[in-house]
Amino acid sequence: MQSYSKRKSKVFVDADACPVKAEIVELTHTYDIDLVFVASYAHMQTNPTPGKWVYVDAEKEAADLYILNHAVKQDIVVTQDTGLASMLVSRGVYALSPRGKYYNDDEMNTVLFFRYVSAKERRSGRHTKGPKAFSEDRQHFIQAFEKMLSKLAGI
Repeated sequence: MQSYSKRKSKVFVDADACPVKAEIVELTHTYDIDLVFVASYAHMQTNPTPGKWVYVDAEKEAADLYILNHAVKQDIVVTQDTGLASMLVSRGVYALSPRGKYYNDDEMNTVLFFRYVSAKERRSGRHTKGPKAFSEDRQHFIQAFEKMLSKLAGI
């Protein structure tokens, strides 16, 4: 009889504009989970944050495509991109924003609808309000990410 080992989850980070890289490094190290930062060559760092770094072309969706092609069920992706998150959660990948918001299948239609409406307003010349300042969000992210990592670790 063939024995199957359970695949260890990975964390992928859509890293070009991620404000919580240091927190991700610390928590993935604590939980001994593989970490992959995905960024475009345009954002190449000379002294990168610890973890594996994958650099992709500077084209608009290159980092998203890399993550889509490599993240599998039970992996975690940290991204601000709701479109990417919607494709991932439908495949059993956990998606979390740098502000600590879990993306889930049940609410993705609503999230994508509001994204569409905002983009439509911007194209018509109306300026929508941007995201709120990143303040207590760092702590909220740490709590949500640690909860997710401990769940995957079975703690």
